[in-house]
Amino acid sequence: MSAPPYLLESFHDPATGTVSHLLACPRTRRAALIDPVLDFQANSGKLHPTSAQRLVERVRALDLQVDWLLETHAHADHLSAAVWLQRQLGGRIAIGAGIDAVQAHFQPLLDLTAPCDAGAFDQLFAEGDRVPLGELSLQVLHTPGHTPACISYYLPGTPEAPGCVFVGDTLFSPDYGCARADFPGGDAVQLYRSIQRLLALPDATRVMLCHDYPPAGRAPCLETTVAVQRASNVQVGGGVSEADFVARRQARDRQLAVPALLWPSLQVNLRGGRLPEPDAQGRRFLRIPLGLPE
Repeated sequence: MSAPPYLLESFHDPATGTVSHLLACPRTRRAALIDPVLDFQANSGKLHPTSAQRLVERVRALDLQVDWLLETHAHADHLSAAVWLQRQLGGRIAIGAGIDAVQAHFQPLLDLTAPCDAGAFDQLFAEGDRVPLGELSLQVLHTPGHTPACISYYLPGTPEAPGCVFVGDTLFSPDYGCARADFPGGDAVQLYRSIQRLLALPDATRVMLCHDYPPAGRAPCLETTVAVQRASNVQVGGGVSEADFVARRQARDRQLAVPALLWPSLQVNLRGGRLPEPDAQGRRFLRIPLGLPE
């Protein structure tokens, strides 16, 4: 029996609902970590690497060499552990080239200092770029709609195994639907078209999720398939039209609250996972812009 063409493991963080992934080439032992989480207690301001440490332990147990720390977008619901992991394991931190538009919007709101530009990341990926991973090669798909910087990483299948695609927030579990499209630079029409592009991949393609918020009685959903999403996703399945999707998505978005960790997350994630610089006493602070009623 031939060896599987890739190694893939997923890790769910129940505090934020985030799913992080470990992808590796079995022959060369080269690995990528996708959407890693740095644990943050908003009420105390404490940071701890419990979720990220699980990735470190698996990388070391499997004797892998990390080449990439891949972000699907600038997350607004958790802090990225990319920089912490880079210090432990090495690798290059990468995100979609559209991050500049997201940085440009939030930098003045939060008065973010450098690095809050392309230099905050080791690599920016655009549509059609390739991510080399030993004998594997991931294709970068620009999948905007949730944010302008959203990308998906697609590994085509082989006769031995189906392919897989890491979709960020673009798709959720079939019973939850898909990402919101009301963030700055978001667009429900773009989101629909990005999802249709993903749903055009081969049926057996594994859809590796970035979030799941399971209802009581259901275990976390870490992956589905293109066929399942196309048939049964509550927001985009069953051949829903673009107009119907956009109307439903926009109506749903008007009811959603701002993510609880929006401001802490962006101040870290727009810098590639770097914390704010310490003051003269070694203290670090996060900003929260206040909005007063008129």
